[in-house]
Amino acid sequence: MANMITEACVNCGACERMCPSGGISQGEETFVIDPGACSECVGFHHTQQCARVCPVDCCVIDPNNVESEAVLFERAQKLHGEYGRTLELGPETSHYRSHLRSLGSKFRKMGRALQDMLQGSSRPD
Repeated sequence: MANMITEACVNCGACERMCPSGGISQGEETFVIDPGACSECVGFHHTQQCARVCPVDCCVIDPNNVESEAVLFERAQKLHGEYGRTLELGPETSHYRSHLRSLGSKFRKMGRALQDMLQGSSRPD
């Protein structure tokens, strides 16, 4: 799925600067996303950067342009030429896998809390 910008856009331009593929530009009335250049930041970030920085939450998934992670990743690779060949998919570079990122950080937090509890219980009173 490529992202799209809704009519709620306030033309701040924050999204345009954040797009790793250069797929966002000023349209006639609002900024627009070129679906042929949108990779939903797959291969670059664990979240779509345009949506992350938009102050009015108008960068959304386009329900009329559904695409798989594989298609989006291939697009990112093609758009970025030589650099595109170095891109990798993982929890840090794809929102399709970001749940693995969250799970890992939860386990780290639980591990730290457990370690603190164990160290605390071995302290003399």
